[in-house]
Amino acid sequence: MHTETRFPCTHNRVFDTGNAAAERGIRIVVWITFAMMVIEITAGWWFNSMALLADGLHMSSHTLAIGLAAVAYAAARRYAGDSRFTFGTWKIEVLSGFAGAIFLLGIAAMMVIGSVERIISPQPIHYREAMLVAVLGLIVNLVCALVLNHARHDTGHGHGHTHEHHHTHDKHQDLNMKSAYIHVLTDALTSVLAIIALAGGWLRGWGWLDPAVGIVGAILVAIWAKGLLIETGKVLLDREMDHPIVHDIVDSIETDDTHINDLHVWRVGKNAYSCAISAITHDAAMSPAVIRARLAAQIVHSTIELRFYPRSNSATDSTCEVCGNMLAMPAPRKT
Repeated sequence: MHTETRFPCTHNRVFDTGNAAAERGIRIVVWITFAMMVIEITAGWWFNSMALLADGLHMSSHTLAIGLAAVAYAAARRYAGDSRFTFGTWKIEVLSGFAGAIFLLGIAAMMVIGSVERIISPQPIHYREAMLVAVLGLIVNLVCALVLNHARHDTGHGHGHTHEHHHTHDKHQDLNMKSAYIHVLTDALTSVLAIIALAGGWLRGWGWLDPAVGIVGAILVAIWAKGLLIETGKVLLDREMDHPIVHDIVDSIETDDTHINDLHVWRVGKNAYSCAISAITHDAAMSPAVIRARLAAQIVHSTIELRFYPRSNSATDSTCEVCGNMLAMPAPRKT
């Protein structure tokens, strides 16, 4: 028979408070981009414009990615108090960005295939109608960018003040919001490329420019997707040991009498970090509580193991593998 073991929750596991302003802005943008996506894909097919069709497909990827961002905010908020999420629910937001990046790579491949087909087998294009739709798409993208930019500024005033020390280490505060914002900006750029391609074909007769721009747009999408995959993947895989905060932790703890012999740091929120530390000390006044107090401005959750070794010149004592000093029998102190 399976016996369920319940442990009392003695620590707050909500390390990220979410982003209400960003969630509202993203919901508005989802509906706008979805409507424009349908218009552009339909117009691209009807007017036989690969650049316009590629822009519509590109916007479909943004609609999905931005929609995932909205769902991620809602899910992270809904399950924030669920104790099954040991280090909170913030990585739900990061996971949506990772999934969106993978989908972007698929869209880029589709754009390349479609453009190559048009180069091999050129088709007539209704330039005037396609140009009108492309300009409308650009206007919509700029409106969406303004909505999200406003939400980003609201976001910046909504954070707490417990992690001010390492805010300067991060180039962004909300990875999910950054993902949605760059999606919109990238789509605006693709709309500009579509307008240039249609103008070249309409005014100069450069029919080859339309599929060529489709390929250029696909390359831009792939480059952006690669960057997002690296950034979100790093968070999901807890690759944080090269972050400046690691050096801050070491500088805050290590002295002539105290040495860290094992350290693990990972992110649990936009600007929130957790760590597990194993250290040895010759200082009788040093304790896990002292270490935790030194890290209070940087770390929201810590597990600290501290072993106290009195200094001794006895020949029977062992030698510390870290500092080379002679150590007496350890008296472990753990929390």
